[in-house]
Amino acid sequence: MPLWTSDRYTSQEAFDLESQRIFGRSWMCVAHSSDIPNAGSFIRVELGGESVLLVRNRSGALAGMLNICRHRGAQLCLEDQGDFGKSIRCSYHGWTYGLDGRLVGVPWRDKLPPGTGDRHLHSVSVTEWLGYVWVNLDEKASPLSEQVDPLIRDRFGETNPIAHYETERLKVTHKITYDVRANWKILWENFDECYHCLTMHPELCAAVPQFRGGYGTVTGPQGLGAPLADEATGFSMSGRPVAPTLPKVPAEDERTFYGILLWPNVSIVFVPDHVFCMRLEPQGPDRTRVVGEWLFHPDVADDPMFSPEDAVKVLDVTNREDFDACERVQLGAHSRSFDDSQVYSPFEHRIDEFRSWVDANLVQ
Repeated sequence: MPLWTSDRYTSQEAFDLESQRIFGRSWMCVAHSSDIPNAGSFIRVELGGESVLLVRNRSGALAGMLNICRHRGAQLCLEDQGDFGKSIRCSYHGWTYGLDGRLVGVPWRDKLPPGTGDRHLHSVSVTEWLGYVWVNLDEKASPLSEQVDPLIRDRFGETNPIAHYETERLKVTHKITYDVRANWKILWENFDECYHCLTMHPELCAAVPQFRGGYGTVTGPQGLGAPLADEATGFSMSGRPVAPTLPKVPAEDERTFYGILLWPNVSIVFVPDHVFCMRLEPQGPDRTRVVGEWLFHPDVADDPMFSPEDAVKVLDVTNREDFDACERVQLGAHSRSFDDSQVYSPFEHRIDEFRSWVDANLVQ
C-alpha cells in the first residue's frame, strides 16, 4: 500500500495540488440537472480553483464557462443560482454574452482593437449523465465514459445493473447537505472499506446483513449486490419499502442493495424503490461538503402524501456515523504519531487502490 504521511490530509499545499491535478482535470459531478431547469437558468460552482457558470441554453443543452469577463477579468456573477434571461451581461462595462458564452454585445465596439469580437467566454466541458451535471475544466476533455467506465466494470463486471434504475428519470425528493470537518480522502478511505461496519453501523447491518462480515457491496464479489435482511421487504429503517419497486428493476433484484464509488466525488446506492446519490465537494484540507440526494420515481415524488422519511433515515444515520469517525481521523492526523499508527486488514484492500489512483493522477 502506498504510504501516506499526515501532511497528505492536513496541508494546504497538498490540497492545492489535488485541486489542480485531480479536481481541475477530472469530471466532477456538481449538481442535479433539475437545478438548471430552463433556458437562461444557471448555477455557479467552484471547481479546481475556478468559478464556473453552467447555463441552460435555448435548445435545452448545457454550456459551461469560466465566470470571468473577457474584458477586464471581473467575475460576471456572484449568485449561486438564478436566471440570466436571454444573455449574460457584465455589470462593470456592459460586455454581453449569449447563453453559450459567445460575445454578442460591446459598447463602442468600433473604437476597440481588432479581434475584440472574438473574445468569447472561456469554455469548460459539461455533460449530463444519470440525471446529474458533470464538469471538466478542460474544454477538450475526453468523454466522461473514459473516467467512469473502468470503475463500473471493476465493480459490476458484465452484470452492470445501473440502467435498470433509470436514474435520469427520477426526481430529487429529499436532500441533505453535510459539513464534514475532514479531508476528502479520509472520507473515501472510510467508504472504501467495511471493516468498521459491524462496530459503527448497526442500522445498516440490520438492513443489509452482508455488511456485518466486513465486506460491503463495493469490496465484496464483483458484480454481486447484497441481499436485504431476510425479514426485510425494502431498504429503510423499518425494513419496509417506502415506494413501489422501480419499473425496470428485474425480479431478481427486488431485494438487492447495490453500491458503487465513482472517484473522485460520487457514491451511488441503488435499491429497489429509489436511488441515493452522494457527492463530495472538497472545501479545504480539513473540510468537505457532502450533498446527499434521495431520488424516487416521479409518480411517487409528485404525490403530496408521499414521505421518504423511513428510507432517508437509515442512510442519514449511517452517514453521520461515518462522518463522526472521519472527523476523529482528521483530528488524529495532526499527531506526530499518526504516520506509524496505521495497520490495514484484508477488508481494507480498496484503500490501496484508491491511494494508487490518487497518486497516479497527481503525477499526470
